[in-house]
Order: sequence, then C-alpha cells, then structure tokens
Amino acid sequence: MKTGIADAIAKKLGVMKGNKDAIAETIENNVRSKIIKDHLNDPAYYETMSKLLAEIIAARKSKAIEYEAYLKRIAELVKKVEGGQAEGTPETLDTPGKRALYNNLAQNVDLALRIDDTVKNARPDGWRGVQSREQVIKSALYGVLQDVDEVERVFLIIKAQPEY
Repeated sequence: MKTGIADAIAKKLGVMKGNKDAIAETIENNVRSKIIKDHLNDPAYYETMSKLLAEIIAARKSKAIEYEAYLKRIAELVKKVEGGQAEGTPETLDTPGKRALYNNLAQNVDLALRIDDTVKNARPDGWRGVQSREQVIKSALYGVLQDVDEVERVFLIIKAQPEY
C-alpha cells in the first residue's frame, strides 16, 4: 500500500510473475485485511471502501475491465483506504476522530465537532476499560445525543480512536 502497486507487484509478488489472477487476489486480500482492521475506527467510511473493493473485484472477475485498468482502480482505492478520509471532507475535521464522527453521524459537521469537544472535556484520565469512567463519557454523550442506543453506537467509535 505504501510503495505503490507496481513496486509491490515487482518486489513482493515477483514469485507469482505472470499469474495475474494470483497477484490480483493477493492485492485484494491485503486491501480487505486493512479495511477489516480499521473498520471499527470509522465503520461508515470503511463500509464504503469495502463496497468499492467488492465492485472492483466483481469487475475483474467478470472480465469487465482490463488488468491495467483494474490495477489503476485498486491503486486509487488503496490511496483512499490509507488516507482514511473521503474526498471533500471539510477542513475543520482535522483529526481521524473528528472524521470518524462525521462519517458516522450522517455527515453532520456541527454534531461531530460538538461531540468531539464534549468527549475531550468530559473524559477522565485512563478511562478506557474502567466502567465508571466510561459512564462519565456516555453521560456527556447522552447530553448531546439524547438517545441511549445512539450513545452506545457512537461510544464504540470514540473508544476506537487513540486521540480520545
């Protein structure tokens, strides 16, 4: 993902040289594992990336696109997965946590920023894994969201963000 598709194929997948299907499946598996690994950080964004990957795989398997076009599309997807943010994301969402909140709160910038501030102001030190301290954050979130189920859903996203 970091060195580019052409370099990756040459260096890491050289033993498969000539077997385009094996190379493609290896690339797809690597991209899929990255999406799965980062999914909890931003479920909405990585769900979109997963759907894009599925579309690219389907196009390759149905021979709807040539191998070179496939490599170009997969390279673009890798950049998006590595970047962790969609094109057109507002500049005020300058951290992964803010972007994750934005993506998972119907792309509501004001709500994402309000929750970010709320969590940063309410979180006690060493809160992860300590139920009473986690409840402090959940209580503060409830003050903004006014919905217990939504608090639980958003809390899991917040808990996955190292910045909080």
